[in-house]
Amino acid sequence: MKFLDEAKVYIQSGAGGNGCISFRREKFIEFGGPNGGDGGRGGDVIAECVDGLNTLIDYRYQQHFKAKSGGNGMGKDRHGANGPHAVLKVPVGTQIYDEDGETLLADLTEVGQRKVLARGGNGGFGNAHFKSATNQAPRHANPGQPAEERTIRLRLKLIADAGLIGLPNAGKSTFLATVSAAKPKIADYPFTTLHPQLGVIRTDDREFVLADLPGLIEGAHEGIGLGDRFLGHTERCRVLLHLVDGTGEHAGEAYKTVRAELEAYGHGLAEKPEIVALSKADALTPEMLKEQTARLKRAVKKTPLILSSASGKGVPETLRALLTVIDAARAVEEKAASR
Repeated sequence: MKFLDEAKVYIQSGAGGNGCISFRREKFIEFGGPNGGDGGRGGDVIAECVDGLNTLIDYRYQQHFKAKSGGNGMGKDRHGANGPHAVLKVPVGTQIYDEDGETLLADLTEVGQRKVLARGGNGGFGNAHFKSATNQAPRHANPGQPAEERTIRLRLKLIADAGLIGLPNAGKSTFLATVSAAKPKIADYPFTTLHPQLGVIRTDDREFVLADLPGLIEGAHEGIGLGDRFLGHTERCRVLLHLVDGTGEHAGEAYKTVRAELEAYGHGLAEKPEIVALSKADALTPEMLKEQTARLKRAVKKTPLILSSASGKGVPETLRALLTVIDAARAVEEKAASR
């Protein structure tokens, strides 16, 4: 299934049914009186967060969703049928914006959450509704209320505990494949990863979700390369694992390049907890490893982890460091939620 994290959708609720003008006409019944029924209510357009989805690909093939209109009222005091709702099923982490792309309508982060995006019109009153002692034969009824229509934008932001960031070919996909059952494409050229990948990590009888994001390059916030369109998925991550390629020219400069893109993107990414690791350590000589570690330490201002996904060196230490930060972030969130 192809990954799609943005979609533009047109929605329309159902119109209300019209009220009915009718009078009782039966043999031997004199002055039967009005018996026109009310119109039915139009269906709503509802967004529902469901389990089992991780992409918005369904909305590439269908962009129009219309709820059914309510039925018209009928004689003999018969009420028109209510129109069924139109339900848009979306994955966890979907944000729904108005057509301008800035007005947030809903943020669905839990399975079962629902949000009414367009309400159906109310049905019109039939003439039986207007009868009174002074108006015993009303000859008017209300039309149903019109439908609502609008265009919305869906944006998916994957919910993961940790996010993998770094320059292209820094070993992010190799690390994800090593520590989880995920099978991302791995190759020896940049931009192998074109879409975010998720993996479930199990360590020390615990588990958490790790997201592998396509690599950033200098100028990504201006749209260079794949741009920063996938960085929105890291906004929900509790911690960032920043991998720096040890076989590159200068580990410190590579780290600063990615940090500059995070700061240019904004949305609080630069303030998130970060764990920095020098990857591909098994491909370096002892002298080069020492030099690259020193360069990275000067840039980060703390000692980085040494990592080799191929040989497994440093992998357990990296996972434990991630788990420690994730547990701390969860404790802060639970404390804030209990207030």
